[in-house]
Amino acid sequence: MARFSGGDEATLQEMLRQLFQSVKEKIRGAPSLECAEEILLHLEETDENFHNYEFVKYLRQHICNTLGSMIEEEMEKWTSDQNQGEESGYDTVVQQVTKRTQESKEYKEMVHSLKNIMMVVVESMINKFEEDEMRSQERQKKMQKEKSSSYCTDNCSDSDSSFNQSYKFCQGKLQLILDQLDPGQPKEVRYEALQMLCSAPPSDVLNCENWTTLCEKLTVCLSDPDPVFSDRILKFYAQTFTLSPLHMTKEIYISLAKYLELYFLSRENHIPTLSTGIDITNPNVIRLLKKVRLLNDYQKEVPSFWIRHPEKYMEEIVESTLSLLSAKHDQSHLVLQKILDPIFFLALVDTKAVWFKKWMHAYYSRTAVLRLLEKKYKSLITAAVQQCVQYFELCETMKADEILGHSKPCGNKQKTFYYSGQELQYIYFIHSLCLLGRLLIYTQGRKLFPIKLKNRKGSISLTDLLVLFTQLIYYSPSCPRMTSAAHLENYSPASMVTEVLRILCDQKECAIECLYNSTVIEALLQPIHSLIKGTKAVPNYSETALIHIADILARIASVEEGLNLLLYGEIMNSSEEKSPTGAHIIAQFSKKLLDEDISIFSGSEMLPMFKGAFISVCRQIYGTCEGLQVLIPYSLHESIAKAWKKTSLLSERIPTPVVGSDSVSSVSQEFQNILAWEENLLDDLLNFAATPKGLLLLQRTGAINECVTFMFNQYAKKLQISRHKKFGYGVLVTQVASTAAGAIALQSSGFINALITELWANLECGRDDVRVTHPRSTPVDPIDRSCQKSFLALVNLLSYPAVYELVGNQDLPNKAEYSLREVPTCVIDLIDRLIILNSEAKIRSLFNYEQSHIFGLRLLSVVCCDLDTLLLLEARYRVSEMLLNAQEENILETSESHRDFIIDGLSVERNHVLVRINLIGGPMERILPPRILEKGDDPYPWPMFSSYPVPNCYLSEVTRNADLKQDNDLGKLLLHFKMSDKQTEWIENCRRQFCKLMKAKPDLISGGALVELLEKFVLHLSESPSECYFPSVEYTATDANVKKESVSSVRQLGIKMTVRYGKSLNLLKDGAENDLSLVLKHCERFLKQQQAPVKASLLCLQGSYAGHDWFVSSLFMIMLGNKEKTFRFLQQFSRLLTSAFLWLPRLHISRYLPNDTIKSGIHPIYFCSAHYIEMLLKAEVPLVFSAFHMSGFAPSQICLQWITQCFWNYLDWIEICHYIATCVFLGPDYQVYICIAIFKHLQQDILQHTQIQDLQVFLKEEALHGFRVSDYFEYMEILEQNYRPVLLRDMQNIRVQNT
Repeated sequence: MARFSGGDEATLQEMLRQLFQSVKEKIRGAPSLECAEEILLHLEETDENFHNYEFVKYLRQHICNTLGSMIEEEMEKWTSDQNQGEESGYDTVVQQVTKRTQESKEYKEMVHSLKNIMMVVVESMINKFEEDEMRSQERQKKMQKEKSSSYCTDNCSDSDSSFNQSYKFCQGKLQLILDQLDPGQPKEVRYEALQMLCSAPPSDVLNCENWTTLCEKLTVCLSDPDPVFSDRILKFYAQTFTLSPLHMTKEIYISLAKYLELYFLSRENHIPTLSTGIDITNPNVIRLLKKVRLLNDYQKEVPSFWIRHPEKYMEEIVESTLSLLSAKHDQSHLVLQKILDPIFFLALVDTKAVWFKKWMHAYYSRTAVLRLLEKKYKSLITAAVQQCVQYFELCETMKADEILGHSKPCGNKQKTFYYSGQELQYIYFIHSLCLLGRLLIYTQGRKLFPIKLKNRKGSISLTDLLVLFTQLIYYSPSCPRMTSAAHLENYSPASMVTEVLRILCDQKECAIECLYNSTVIEALLQPIHSLIKGTKAVPNYSETALIHIADILARIASVEEGLNLLLYGEIMNSSEEKSPTGAHIIAQFSKKLLDEDISIFSGSEMLPMFKGAFISVCRQIYGTCEGLQVLIPYSLHESIAKAWKKTSLLSERIPTPVVGSDSVSSVSQEFQNILAWEENLLDDLLNFAATPKGLLLLQRTGAINECVTFMFNQYAKKLQISRHKKFGYGVLVTQVASTAAGAIALQSSGFINALITELWANLECGRDDVRVTHPRSTPVDPIDRSCQKSFLALVNLLSYPAVYELVGNQDLPNKAEYSLREVPTCVIDLIDRLIILNSEAKIRSLFNYEQSHIFGLRLLSVVCCDLDTLLLLEARYRVSEMLLNAQEENILETSESHRDFIIDGLSVERNHVLVRINLIGGPMERILPPRILEKGDDPYPWPMFSSYPVPNCYLSEVTRNADLKQDNDLGKLLLHFKMSDKQTEWIENCRRQFCKLMKAKPDLISGGALVELLEKFVLHLSESPSECYFPSVEYTATDANVKKESVSSVRQLGIKMTVRYGKSLNLLKDGAENDLSLVLKHCERFLKQQQAPVKASLLCLQGSYAGHDWFVSSLFMIMLGNKEKTFRFLQQFSRLLTSAFLWLPRLHISRYLPNDTIKSGIHPIYFCSAHYIEMLLKAEVPLVFSAFHMSGFAPSQICLQWITQCFWNYLDWIEICHYIATCVFLGPDYQVYICIAIFKHLQQDILQHTQIQDLQVFLKEEALHGFRVSDYFEYMEILEQNYRPVLLRDMQNIRVQNT
């Protein structure tokens, strides 16, 4: 401090002034002091001249003098230390030396000294600044007293408004300009004054005391007849709008709006009338339009920044605008002679009311606009509605030619800048339409209705307005001439109204209140209704208008509430005659179009587009289970398939493109349209596959292969499934893969090949060498994220019907050698390369052996949850033997008597799969080992094994201690079932007592009691003609007749699995295998008598039922292994409708089914039960239904798996018994209700696993923990009351009807 002299202080002050002068602009732009500090702290990064500032040079020199020697010593010391070890990088040296320097005593002393010096310098500068400011203020006061007319310079002005300017306006100068702007002054003087005003900073002008007077003067000048002078005034306004903050531009805007309002209200101004129209070459009109255009430009820009200012500013702008637009002359003469209001001119410059759209976008401004409209300016809305009504009445009373006849011809170039009254009315109508459309989006906007109109009795309600909009689509003519022919379509009434209705459809709350009511729907359907009836007085509807109608209907049908309205209509009084709902009318019209039973637009180029638009509406309907039920009577699938086949024949005649020529140009436009129409029809057919029953209808058309190929092509191009669908192709693929024919179609389309190829590229390597810019990360999850999507797709694909068709009788390749670049292309290759790795060649062919094999084992684990798939893979490829051998090879012999399994990812995974595929049981009956290791000394306490039997620790205590205590309660239970003389009465009494017991004491319904109940009940049902659905079949075969018949390897494994499960439950004894085998042989022969001969390429239709008979196996266990009771029961049970849905082999190629249903290979369980499960799931548990769609998985597939294997591995034995008993006693529809109850029970788990994207794996692998049939009995009774009539009627319709 002693060395710091006065000269040093002056030098430092000069350095700081230089620095501040250079960064002045940056600091000025900072919104706060903190931001200014941040700018200075990061100045080195942002200022390229940073190191040239004298102050920076001073600091650098000071640091060098103070710390230079110390830094050099530290550098040498660090370098000598590092010579002993590894070489370090430059960055490390810098970091270490910097750290030591900052911790040194010298550094701290230097910082303290600098701080003291700078405090003295800055304090001195602040004092000097305050003195300068005081002198400046005194000088300003002195000048005000003298009232000098000259302007003064202020070299050190810090005014925010004139920063970096060389002068500031004072009152005298502004007064001089005001005097010179007086209309009495010479033109040159006025020009010069205006030029001076435009050159001045607008903020200085607005801050002057005479601003109010100037504003009035400027308003007067706006009316100046001199166009140059008027333009310069507008230039000043525009400059102010551009450069000034809101509180200043607000004043200018309000003055301009007020001027225009007074201008239009004044009778002295020559404002055009409707009868004369507007000639925009007229100088007066040009000036007026420029002013309106400037106003409108500001209207569109101001919403982007007015939220940063007080609400008062925004309200003043809004109110001045609404006041201007509401300004009207009092006129009693005819409409066409009235003077044009401001709204007409605003509509000319902003036809689609963009200004209003922007003002209504944010809640901040929307609230003010709606409040003012409601309290003071509702007339603006009334005028808009009135304009729409008038335009519609004009359309109704005059033909299109007569409407356009008033317009001047387009060919005359001199008339192209003239708007007739008719055209002005139309432009105002478009503006009103857009304004009302935006208003209706918001709740408060809709509350402004109803609107009372002049010369009209009733009020216009929301519904009336929407009906009016709808009628405008098909009654209005083509658009009058706008600025150019290119704008014709954009401004046509139909397209403009459609655009408004589309926006309303996209806002759910708005759509429910405005569109989803019968009156609006009837208005939309009115032209279709007229065309169907063939009314003689049918108006001449255009194709475009009807396509717009179809677009709106499709949007309505894509939303649940809208779809319900189209399907069922609104609740009507029973006394009224019910008219057909919207869905029926649309389906009927679409069918007539497809079948060409209606001659509308025949020969038109737009006919295919027209048909496609209405089929698209139907597609939204039949793509849902409930919608398909309504549209089935119309056989739209047949009509679409017929149209597709006809179009396909036409497309085959397309000539082959010539080599070297442009293929697109060589094919005529007509054939391109045919190809587009063919794809459209395929897409329509494909959407039938969205539901189980729709998939059956699609297979009946014979076009499933082409549809799936089309789907794969769209999928490969990553095209959207449909413009109204929220999710992709996952659900469609899952539905298709649930059937045998669908799986074949997926394979032939190339879908499976592409899926497996993509998987292999992520898992192992691609087909081609790709340049590697960085190595792939090592996977840490069992299934890497890059393979997760492919894994889930395979899980969706590999249902049992698909596996049986795709694998069937094929053997594994088991090659002696595999190329490293050999990529699998089909399911059998995938099994060979990833799952059954039974040779060194297969292991060596994998780049990532452990990761790839774990993927295969995980896939095997999920796929084998379907017991039929498990039996097929076990019988064909001995999967468990391969896994046991692999475990054996994974043993480490620590001594002659002690062997330990090596615990790694593969051995743990194999152990899990082995337990899963060899133990049968529900959630309380078996214990599956985890796939993860535990912390501690014993990371995997579960015993591994390399031979059978499975260790007992995997069987739960409940299972091992099961006994037959239930027999003691037999007498108590049977007391509830007293015989009655009337058989029907006894049956109903049994059902009531069964329900009562299931709710109160469900555990009583088991063991011997359940056997007695089932036998008696089914016996009486089979003797009641009203309860029998299938005819009686005589069966005379004996045990000796069937004993010699062979049993397939799959069935043998199924028998062993059943007996093993029965023994674990103490239900079966030794020798049960032979008895069960005999029962199955009898059943096969018994059912064979009722089968129809069928010729089909599907493997599942060749011979007997492809899977194991899990229902018979379950019944055999219920009957405690008694083969006579079991088969006698099955013979009686086979006459009941319930047998068709519980006993799957019952209807295998059965003669009781229609021939086309047999050939499809689809069981009624799928197209009937699973279909209704999806339908009820959407209505009863909508969140779960949505979760399935989001996951790309279909409820039908998992339900088909559950039902096919009678819930084995998913429910405990007692619950399986209750499931079977409930369906037998109460009817087959309870099968559907139980599945719905399960989904309701699993709702939280399903939502959670949807979020983590493994819903399919969860549903297939996990047992149904905590679910008991009895807990949901009351819920299922409610479902029965609501849905039984529909379900039972459809279930009874599966059989061929006798004629």
